[in-house]
Amino acid sequence: MPQGSSQPHTVVLLVDENSNPFEMSCAIEIFGLRRPELGRELYDFRLCAAEPATRMRDGFFTLTGVAGLEAAEEADTLIVPNRPDTNAPRSPRVLDVVRRAHARGARLVGFCSGAFTIAQAGLLDGRRAACHWMWADSFRTRFPRVHLESDVLFVDDGDILTASGSASALDLGLHVVRRDHGAEVANHVSRRLVFAAHRDGGQRQFVERPVPAVPDESLGPLLAWAQERLGEPLTVAGLAARAAVSPATLHRRFRAQLGTTPLAWLTGERVALACRLIERGEERLDVVAARSGLGTAANLRARVRRETGLSPSAYRRRFGPGGGEALVS
Repeated sequence: MPQGSSQPHTVVLLVDENSNPFEMSCAIEIFGLRRPELGRELYDFRLCAAEPATRMRDGFFTLTGVAGLEAAEEADTLIVPNRPDTNAPRSPRVLDVVRRAHARGARLVGFCSGAFTIAQAGLLDGRRAACHWMWADSFRTRFPRVHLESDVLFVDDGDILTASGSASALDLGLHVVRRDHGAEVANHVSRRLVFAAHRDGGQRQFVERPVPAVPDESLGPLLAWAQERLGEPLTVAGLAARAAVSPATLHRRFRAQLGTTPLAWLTGERVALACRLIERGEERLDVVAARSGLGTAANLRARVRRETGLSPSAYRRRFGPGGGEALVS
């Protein structure tokens, strides 16, 4: 959604019987909260359900007072129902709404078991998707024509995006904000969430040891140190030396605590910095590449396009101040 759009992008969360309230809360937090400090509304967020009263997962509570399914007809992005009873058939009315939304060009988002809803609607055949690791075998059995990517946080397949587990709903939600509004706004939203600003969809679902043992082997101090020096010639060996461990040990800690490799994390942080520099008005590609640590304008172009789907010039037109100016080498 380009800046300056007269109407905010409409995000509708469709809630179904036995939906999980955690993912619903993630969607509300990311897309529903007003952010007056940004000077504009990011999204027009709405809830809807098929019935006037919807019993949530395990009977935790009953949701009432939300719009009916007609609200989904106005969605630019429709977040489909997720529910842990993955073998239960989805409501035909709900599936029809999902199919109509996709047919008119709305973006579909599935959190956790939401991929089952989209697949049951017949919209994932021949396409890529993610779901929670504990349901991967069941999903493959039921939907063999879907290219399920196991052990990733989320999959962005253009107009259909799916996240794996519960917490990865936040990762995918921030990815959507970054796609719609740029890295600077996404970073602001992540700070409000007190959540990692950038975890690539290809990172692993299962982190072996999310809470460090004693003595503390947390990567936090090393990551903070590196983020202040992204423009310097950092290497994996240099990071390992800073942490006073071998490169192999550092690699194991990154895999265990972040679900990625040191090099992949470093590259992701540099691309995110490059995007912020472009958004803030830096027009010279060589300066952006140098300050972000990406080295050359050619590498910058390749990395930004891979991460955002846009060239640096197109990224500036969409997210930069004023827009319209081309970046120069």
